[in-house]
Amino acid sequence: MVYPEERQQAIAAQVLSQGRASVAELAQAYDVTTETVRRDLAVLDQAGLVAPRPRRRGAGARPARGRTRAGRTRDHRADHKEAIARAATEFLPLSGASVLFDAGTTTARVAGMLPPDREVVAVTNSVPIAARLATMPSVTLQLLGGRVRGLTQAAVGEQVLRTLDTLRVDIAFIGTNGISVRHGLSTPDSDEAAVKRAMVRCANYVVVVADSSKVGREEFVSFAPIDRVDALVTDAELSAVDRKQLTEHGVEVVLAGGEA
Repeated sequence: MVYPEERQQAIAAQVLSQGRASVAELAQAYDVTTETVRRDLAVLDQAGLVAPRPRRRGAGARPARGRTRAGRTRDHRADHKEAIARAATEFLPLSGASVLFDAGTTTARVAGMLPPDREVVAVTNSVPIAARLATMPSVTLQLLGGRVRGLTQAAVGEQVLRTLDTLRVDIAFIGTNGISVRHGLSTPDSDEAAVKRAMVRCANYVVVVADSSKVGREEFVSFAPIDRVDALVTDAELSAVDRKQLTEHGVEVVLAGGEA
């Protein structure tokens, strides 16, 4: 199942890379109706990512020339993720240890900041993360194989789960769509949730990297209770109430650019 948000992100990336795209082309590429594509383009137009193409050139979209408030918000979140990743590097293991990187944009930033001379065993289900780590001679890389989801470029399925069941890693960097005391860590997709659950289970220490907009959110599938989280690295916009709740449940909260 492809969620609308994922499809919209993929459409935006396609339009930005190609310079234009027609409604018919997008409908065929993502196996949806033209009405669905038009709704997706309307969402992306509101976000300031794409703009409608003039009708005389055929229904479709082109990259937006300016930035709306929503577009600036996306940039704001990207800045947060960069800061979060830098703060999370304090948890990277020393040489001789093992580290697992969950698929995701923030975890990819953390992996990209791994010191080039740090000799570690790295495990990931992310194709982009694996491609980056494979160029580092100090890293012994294990790519978890399985069915790769086209939009997230993450391997999922029974093959991944069987491998994770045989592993024990020193530290895992985990991404999440939602985190709350009641529902724990959660994500909309059941296949992704199964892999994340196995990752948490095989790790001695779990570091969640997520911006503050994820705190308090509860997505469809919970993959770990809050007491399985050792540390949360997030941004300084986390509310004092949320921070207190998480701390009371044993989570070390690190604010990027702030005090732990």
